[in-house]
Amino acid sequence: MNSELDPRGQRFAAALTTVVIALVLITGSGRLALAQAVVFAITAYDPRRGPYALIFRALLLPRLGPPAEREPAAPVRFAQLVGFTFLSVSAGGYLGGAETLGLVAAAFGLLAAFLNAAFGLCLGCEAYLAIRRISGRNAENAGNV
Repeated sequence: MNSELDPRGQRFAAALTTVVIALVLITGSGRLALAQAVVFAITAYDPRRGPYALIFRALLLPRLGPPAEREPAAPVRFAQLVGFTFLSVSAGGYLGGAETLGLVAAAFGLLAAFLNAAFGLCLGCEAYLAIRRISGRNAENAGNV
């Protein structure tokens, strides 16, 4: 599996995720939160095969050309797992009648997705690198998990 990704694709995915989670919050839809959790799960397994990555490669990448830089996949996979956790909790809250739990979990997911889409700040990626530093593992080899 290629261990480096086009960061533009990750920001595109974060923008789509922002829209989806905003819709979750507006509608209170547990099913939509669950659908986004599935997207996170697929993307955590292989960021290149996530649904939003496929859309990016099909529609935008041909117009943009090759990236000027790449980023390691491991922090992105970790961030997707974090997103999966939040949106799974959100879906469970909404579908299980605990709307406040669903709302709060989705709001955290929205914050993270928006920061990545708007500013390129991936909170899950930063957490991954911090955990690697704290655990004494070399953050420079972040793509080699």
